[in-house]
Amino acid sequence: PVVVSRSFSTLPQLQQTPESRIMMSSSAYVRGMLSLLLLVVALVLRRTDGFVVPTSSRRQTTPGVVAPAEDGRRAIASGDKHYHNTYLHSSTSTSDSTSTASTSSYPKDLDEKQKDFTMGYLNKHHRSTLLEFVQVFTEIGGKVRKRNTFSGGSYKLLDAKVLDISLDEGRLTLEVTAKDRSEADPVVEQTVVSLEAQPKHRSRSMSDKAIPLDLIPPPTKRELEADSAGRHPVDELVRKLNRLCWMVEAYGLTGKLIQMGIQIGGTGVGELHENMYLNQIPHNRPVRKYFYEMISKATMEAVIDCANGERSNRMKITALFPEMNPQVDSYRIGTLLEMARCIAIRLAEENLRVRVCIQGSMGVGIFMGTPKPLSGASQIMQAMDWQSDEGEENEGMVGNYVNFGAVGPEHVANEVKDEEGNIVTHQDDVFLLLCPQSMVGTDTSIMPSLQAMTEAVGDRPIILLNPDLVDKVSAAGQQSVRGRAQRIEFAESFQDIFHFTNLHWKTAFFPILGALTKLRPNDPWVAHQRRDLVNDGGELYVPLVASETKPSSEVIMEAMDMAF
Repeated sequence: PVVVSRSFSTLPQLQQTPESRIMMSSSAYVRGMLSLLLLVVALVLRRTDGFVVPTSSRRQTTPGVVAPAEDGRRAIASGDKHYHNTYLHSSTSTSDSTSTASTSSYPKDLDEKQKDFTMGYLNKHHRSTLLEFVQVFTEIGGKVRKRNTFSGGSYKLLDAKVLDISLDEGRLTLEVTAKDRSEADPVVEQTVVSLEAQPKHRSRSMSDKAIPLDLIPPPTKRELEADSAGRHPVDELVRKLNRLCWMVEAYGLTGKLIQMGIQIGGTGVGELHENMYLNQIPHNRPVRKYFYEMISKATMEAVIDCANGERSNRMKITALFPEMNPQVDSYRIGTLLEMARCIAIRLAEENLRVRVCIQGSMGVGIFMGTPKPLSGASQIMQAMDWQSDEGEENEGMVGNYVNFGAVGPEHVANEVKDEEGNIVTHQDDVFLLLCPQSMVGTDTSIMPSLQAMTEAVGDRPIILLNPDLVDKVSAAGQQSVRGRAQRIEFAESFQDIFHFTNLHWKTAFFPILGALTKLRPNDPWVAHQRRDLVNDGGELYVPLVASETKPSSEVIMEAMDMAF
């Protein structure tokens, strides 16, 4: 809004000489122009779809200058090719996602307002799910089955409500109202549901697909170094409640609990930015930057977890918004390469040597070629502006901390020393492979080269960006039935550290219905529904389903049908 300055005549005890009037008029004119400029800037920001990307607080360093290999801080051990975490442990204090904390900023349990809101929400809107908890996870459920064995309806559960939630003790205290046919008045009793419970009984509404689920994985060492509590209590409670909901098949409640966690003060697990407008092609630059920063942060966290021995070195990034999806006409190879550059620079800023690999031509003779999504990518990647020249921000990065290669064991660099013990060749610390895939019609599969490279890498992180490792029709039948189980097992050995795919209606890519996400290595999977706000007020992504494992398309579509 334009700020209107006070009138000069209202200022007390002001001697308005001709000179002072001129000076005051000039200052008022300047203030008015500044106010008008602020108004124009506000309108421009609103014009750019209201999308604001938070500034990154990551460290800006020049890896080619600081932390040489001889100072002992590098993640390199002499005489072997394996990945070590010496430097990563010491560098966590400078990373935006891994800053150490001597004391916990997270409380051990919910505060009174958060607890009251959670209990009120469950008691008002989801008493039927609370009844399912009682029947499946407590001894009361066994009593119901036993009393109704020969005469259905002899013992009914009428109501259940939450009396207390204790995350520290890991329990829900419920008040249950039951009606015995032989008694005139209902019976009220209390019971406890453990937040880490496994099913004791099966309710009649549960299908045969309902199975026990593993417990929520504990916080990683990286999370504990960032905060001694590990996770925010709101996020921890939501994930444990969602696990119970999945075992009683209350899938629709899981997304609502994610929304509740965001609303009452969690860390925003499963939250997507508003007004991304992914239906608009090309995407706005702030939207691309939002994805670049989010994926780079998730990659750095996964690499640290791998260094701590808490994650496999085989990782996978899936980012298939419209400009990254080769099945859509909106595919833009520049977005793929910019994302790879952002990830590589983020890792190199932590003094890790990164090799960016793009597969070359495949096949023999007339069947030789390069996958269409990667056509010319290698040359474009190396010709991009990395700000690596003398005097630039990333001086000395390319050729020292960032190198390029293809897919195969011959592109894995290991440490080499001369007779005096001086390092001649540094080893690669992290490998980033762009869109490895086989081709239709060629007599060569990407699998042998990728498997050999994975073996040569050892236990160093190898990250696949948008891989397509499904079998393709080949000229020589190399991707036929023989060996398919082994190929599938190898492809599934790469763990998801980031996932974003848009949800579509059948074969129509637009308009976008929603998105399936896993925004950080240890975050749950969340399916969102895209909703347009009234009066062109923008769009937002509303969580519908959340799970510790990837939800099936049937569950997602069922939740979407219920949301309409």
